[in-house]
Amino acid sequence: MVPPKLSLVPHRPEAEDDGRADAHATEQAAEPGETGEALAHEGWRGLPSNVAQLPSADRREQLRILEALLFAASEPLAEHYLSTHLKSGDDVSALLEELKGFYASRGINLVKIGGKWAFRTADDLSYLLEKHATEQRRLSKAAMETLAIIAYHQPVTRAEIEEIRGVVVSAGTIDVLMEIGWVRPRGRRRAPGRPITYGTTDQFLDHFGLESITALPGLAELKGAGLLDSNLPPGFTVPEPTDAAALMPDELPLEIGDEAQEPLPELGSGEDD
Repeated sequence: MVPPKLSLVPHRPEAEDDGRADAHATEQAAEPGETGEALAHEGWRGLPSNVAQLPSADRREQLRILEALLFAASEPLAEHYLSTHLKSGDDVSALLEELKGFYASRGINLVKIGGKWAFRTADDLSYLLEKHATEQRRLSKAAMETLAIIAYHQPVTRAEIEEIRGVVVSAGTIDVLMEIGWVRPRGRRRAPGRPITYGTTDQFLDHFGLESITALPGLAELKGAGLLDSNLPPGFTVPEPTDAAALMPDELPLEIGDEAQEPLPELGSGEDD
């Protein structure tokens, strides 16, 4: 049997030059100052804004801490509280925005409610939980109108609510709203009789998916949704709600038992049911 012939291929120095040229071209394609880690994530560029890049190693632990705290919390958490579990130099706001990006396309989303952060079921999947939801008592028209007045005019007293609605507010209407947890006594007005002032709560913001009270719809939005008559009286406006958790200058702080000392309205025509 004749052994196969071996052919020697002559060495071509230009082949090495070609390889070096390709490597040099790759290096030139990278932006100045770009690290190897950044190049490793090159494939993530150009993705939609709701898809975040993978976190770097130095931020991964901080993100895990925030994720654990928010997941275990029974109510939204403030950035100040979350910062107490991280290093003093960590940018909590930036970390939360990054974590929000990771969950943007997931079944649960990280959302900001009343200036605080919490995990919530994605809006498009809420129908999956409908069978587990507790049936709520339907509010009366009087309660809904009273709630709207408190939301837009807060801090507001019972007498001021009656003046806006044009009818006497029954004793139980505001009590129902406080029982649900959407309305709270804020303080007492610096006026004769020192009437109690009312405002909305974080539970109100949470239920209606509002980041703050200033996110309530304005006049144009209410018209577009068909919630206001197109033939409104001249000069009709919708007040801009304020997001003031602290007492206003014309309010006094509440004292123990103040909630039970609200005087009942005088009976008259047009009282709510």
